[in-house]
Amino acid sequence: MTKVLRRATVSALTACLALALASCGSGRAYTVPKEACGIPLNKEVLDPFLMDGEKFDAKGGSVIETGTNTQGACTIRVDGKLVVHLRVEKVDKIYDPMDPSEEFRFTNREKMKNLPFAGLGALGDAVSMVSTDCAGPEADHLIAYVSVDSQADGDIAERRKHLQAFTFDFVPKVKKALRCTA
Repeated sequence: MTKVLRRATVSALTACLALALASCGSGRAYTVPKEACGIPLNKEVLDPFLMDGEKFDAKGGSVIETGTNTQGACTIRVDGKLVVHLRVEKVDKIYDPMDPSEEFRFTNREKMKNLPFAGLGALGDAVSMVSTDCAGPEADHLIAYVSVDSQADGDIAERRKHLQAFTFDFVPKVKKALRCTA
């Protein structure tokens, strides 16, 4: 009887191990949607912040609030873990992200150069902020904030590069959705 019990135990352990290995490290079981948070997603610029997991989720609604709402925010997560947090505010003027009053938002803040649109921007290790004109029916100016997990892409220089690329892709989409003319 011990031989039979031993074989059954070995078979059960082997099956459990196979199941555990199959569910672990299986990559990305989710599909990145074409749109989230009220804007089209560019998988290429989002990809550096994505991780292996089962479920892609966007919560908080659209960053493109219309009417009397002056702020929209949305968080993208994978299996409950922060990928990117987006916030857009409609404001009455251009705010300089390099102003001392904005310093609290950043770690290692630097001025963003070569913005592909008119405006002012700042980049930190895990946050970017861009203030730009809109001159549209919904807003005269706007501020866009992009935050990522400060542990994402362990190399800080790479994370900053990817954060800037995401921001440069994100802001024009927001401006288009808000029908900005400037």
